[in-house]
Amino acid sequence: MEIDRELDLKGEVCPFTFVKSKLMIEQMKTGEVLRVILDYRPSVDNVPKSFQMEGQEVLAVNQIEDNLWEVLVRKVR
Repeated sequence: MEIDRELDLKGEVCPFTFVKSKLMIEQMKTGEVLRVILDYRPSVDNVPKSFQMEGQEVLAVNQIEDNLWEVLVRKVR
């Protein structure tokens, strides 16, 4: 899968993780994929849920290290 943009949000907490992710995806073209890196456990649940509520396509949520996750989101609209 091709990643078009990556946003490293290590050290950030809710709600800033979603706000910054949303601002990034708004700058992207439909069909592009955003990879968001998170280290705050509540954001791992909240960011994908918020993207789905916004109508975006959450492709995956993967733990990539101890206390480090990636969320892959495709811009739908």
